[in-house]
Amino acid sequence: MSAEVKDFEILKLTDTRKAAYAVVLVAMGVALAPYTSFPLGIAKVNPTQHFVNVLAALLLGPWWAVAIATIIAVLRNAMGLGTLLAFPGGMIGAFLAGFLYRYTRNIYAGAAGEILGTGFIAPVVSALFVAPVLMGKVIPLLALIPSFLASTLVGAVLGVLAVRLLSRADIVHLKA
Repeated sequence: MSAEVKDFEILKLTDTRKAAYAVVLVAMGVALAPYTSFPLGIAKVNPTQHFVNVLAALLLGPWWAVAIATIIAVLRNAMGLGTLLAFPGGMIGAFLAGFLYRYTRNIYAGAAGEILGTGFIAPVVSALFVAPVLMGKVIPLLALIPSFLASTLVGAVLGVLAVRLLSRADIVHLKA
């Protein structure tokens, strides 16, 4: 077997493993949503989304994390467990978590990306674009920040704890 074929098989296995992780993370995010989604302030929050975002960002990278967050948001909305605010809330945090982890290789920087993206940037996008344009509502920015921030803080802390436990148990290996 030539070297190119062997390299392709290794790449294919890696992509298959990433896809399998993504499927499991989406399933976790959707399956836990009915039990962890609750109204907080004027938003319906779901700390599980941010937990999954941190796991996806650290294990798979920013683009996989965004895809996973998007799929979970679509499914949660279809099940009546979320609102359109779940899109910027999940996707921006997932991207920043993956981006910061990729360039620092520090799990805490990844979690900080989730908190920054979801807790501070996503409320701005939600208040200025999603709520008025897509939902036909006016939602004050300062009303969204506490809800988004509380949800992402809980989820990010749980995500870091989960990654540390999985790493300690030698189940996952993060690139240093």
